[in-house]
Amino acid sequence: MKIKAVLSVVFAVVLSGCVGTPDSEGWHTSQKEAFLEILENDAYMSICNDRALYEKVRSSEDSRLMSRLLIDYTNNLANGCIDIASFEKAQEARKSEKFKTHYTFYKQHVDANAIRMQLKAGQSIEKILQPYVPPYREFTRLVNAYHTLKKQKNTSPVLLHKIRLNIERVKLMKPIKSKNYALVNIPEYAVRIIENGKTAVKMKVVVGKRHMQTPIFSEDLQYVVLNPQWNVPDSIARNEVIPSMLKDPEYLKKHHLVIRRDYNLDSPALQWDQLDAEAYAGGKGEVPFKFIEVPSKKNGLGRVKFLFPNRHSVYMHDTQSKYLFKRSVRCYSHGCVRLERPKEMLSYIIEHYTATPLPEAQEMYDSLKTHFIKIVKPLPVHTAYLTVYVEDDGKVHTFKDVYGYDRLQKLNFRE
Repeated sequence: MKIKAVLSVVFAVVLSGCVGTPDSEGWHTSQKEAFLEILENDAYMSICNDRALYEKVRSSEDSRLMSRLLIDYTNNLANGCIDIASFEKAQEARKSEKFKTHYTFYKQHVDANAIRMQLKAGQSIEKILQPYVPPYREFTRLVNAYHTLKKQKNTSPVLLHKIRLNIERVKLMKPIKSKNYALVNIPEYAVRIIENGKTAVKMKVVVGKRHMQTPIFSEDLQYVVLNPQWNVPDSIARNEVIPSMLKDPEYLKKHHLVIRRDYNLDSPALQWDQLDAEAYAGGKGEVPFKFIEVPSKKNGLGRVKFLFPNRHSVYMHDTQSKYLFKRSVRCYSHGCVRLERPKEMLSYIIEHYTATPLPEAQEMYDSLKTHFIKIVKPLPVHTAYLTVYVEDDGKVHTFKDVYGYDRLQKLNFRE
């Protein structure tokens, strides 16, 4: 076993082009040259708050300092250069002002000892860094745009900062293995399905209101629901449905709502006059009865929804409010994502990510009964916040900071 282990290390060294004896820190000459080349142009935009250390490394090529910088650089690549502590403090302040807001940062563990062992084994710097490079085309495109625009004398520093901030956001997105994913870009009011680096589907979306924001997070798509029922959340029941019913006794009928003890339509029906509903108007907490909007052509969720189960109870769905897609600003939902062309999304997902033939899915759709179709191929769904986006044609688009994250998120270094 020992002979095999030695041979594997030697083989790795030969493959990486590291020939010769490493120094006391484990650096081979070719590794130093490669790292310094990466640092010269900051290829992965991860020097961040280590600019002073980089200057020392560049002038001295001291191996101990270089090891420290490599570990820092890897950590900055894996976990971004946003001052997360100050941002989370600002988020808490907003929540106290009755904002519904959530932003998930997906941090990665960087093992300093493992990096040192990889160095001594002769692995290339590119190979050491590769597991921490964001697997999204958006990262490479934003980095390239930043380097290109920075070379142009007339580029606004404000634009460069905006691009840089979005590079850091992509670093903090959830690492994935799939080359395919759905990206809901909130400031753009758009969703895309990315297939092998290309846009396969793109359409407009409606997202959460400014005080009821669509949360930033990632989960895998698991089900398509045809002809869904809408389970009215307790918060909406307290603050919208019950007060409306108290004013208009016909409200439930007009909105195709029924009342049950839970969200099971097959459970015994409850009548409005049986309930002490007024006691649950406004405020917070669980309501001991549930409002359900039954499946229909006029259902508020439309005819289809796409479930990527999460603690925020957020999903993508059809909508009756088609007129909203004509507006340039589309912040009108309670947090879920409404789709401009849900049938187009449905057809694509059914064909590429389920085992259900399209004609069979169409029959289910036409039945006006609720059906669940399982996703059989991985498709992560990311709700993201990118105020700069580089399209397939290379054009750089900027969007308004609708939720204020450009203002609240600070870089942990001076540009």
